[in-house]
Amino acid sequence: MSCGANGGVTASRSTRLTAQIREAARRLGFFKIGALAARPLPRSREFDLWLQKGMQGEMQYLGRQSAKRKDPALVLENVRSLLVLAMNYHSGHELSNDPLRGKISRYAWGGDYHLVTRDRLRRLADFIRQQDPKARCLYYVDTGPVMEKVWGAESGLGWMGKHSNLITRERGSWFFIGILLLDIMLEYDVPEEDYCGTCTRCITACPTGAIVAPYVVDARLCVSYLTIELRGAVPRGLRPLVGNRIFGCDDCQEVCPWNRFASKTDEREYNPRRGNLMPELARLVDLTPREFESRFAASAIRRATRDGFVRNVAVALGNARRPEAIPPLSRALHDASPLVRSHAAWALGQIAAGEALTLLEKARASEPDPQVIEEIILALDRSASPWFRC
Repeated sequence: MSCGANGGVTASRSTRLTAQIREAARRLGFFKIGALAARPLPRSREFDLWLQKGMQGEMQYLGRQSAKRKDPALVLENVRSLLVLAMNYHSGHELSNDPLRGKISRYAWGGDYHLVTRDRLRRLADFIRQQDPKARCLYYVDTGPVMEKVWGAESGLGWMGKHSNLITRERGSWFFIGILLLDIMLEYDVPEEDYCGTCTRCITACPTGAIVAPYVVDARLCVSYLTIELRGAVPRGLRPLVGNRIFGCDDCQEVCPWNRFASKTDEREYNPRRGNLMPELARLVDLTPREFESRFAASAIRRATRDGFVRNVAVALGNARRPEAIPPLSRALHDASPLVRSHAAWALGQIAAGEALTLLEKARASEPDPQVIEEIILALDRSASPWFRC
């Protein structure tokens, strides 16, 4: 998003304008604001190596945008300053351990953060333009070719934890990040220190071992990537590790000691919507494309797509390994989407009860898709093994 025409402010006004912007940002719901001079990305070589190793998975846009992500001057001409802002989304609710209910990442419990935070950024951009009508700016919330977390650390907003999320001493890591690129001078902050110390709780807690080294996350292993960004089949070896997580994963943040300082958000839009806090998995299997769009309208969950989301639900039901999961999985086994059917076949194989195996045998006789047939055969073969579930 953009505002204004080319212009700027004199250095003598920078301090006063920065203070005004900070106050306006707090009124708009941002609890912390960091400012830094625009410059090329620090440690850009590390980003290049991460891309070269393919750790971005199917998120190819990261590579296509790499030049812009490494230099904000390629995003906004004559950029001079970056503002990074934090908006709390912690609602204070806790989760149960019922395997027949699905876990959704906290940030997606309420309204779409893109819409809420972007609206506040737009209003802040309007305020800046009122103070300096010639100012030019762009603003993003997780949608632009900018490295918000890196710039957040450089601006003093917080520091990058070993799980690669930004952490603040004030409220931990349960917050959204907004960023503004400006062609005016401001008063700047200094980078925050790294307060992770020797703690490795996030690395230990990661269910798939996606934090392959401190500060390095292989997205191809991350449950958030697998349940949101990945459009195809979840790798078979990772499916049992996903558990009942159907959209995202918060495990690395849940164990972070700094989140003991989290406070409840004042933003009503971030409170859980009905049905988003540990929903019943069996009810989600039958979502039609239209019902999915309706239920998750103005929600970040739409990012997963209907087929991807129901795929996740099937995996979660399989991981429950409970007979109650068989009826919904039997319906998923006849879903219009081959992606859903293949994961339902795998899930029934995990349960391996007589009824589940009978359903698989019947589906095998009429299934037209070769990939689904392969999943059915593997499920039956595995269920027949004497070492199954040893």
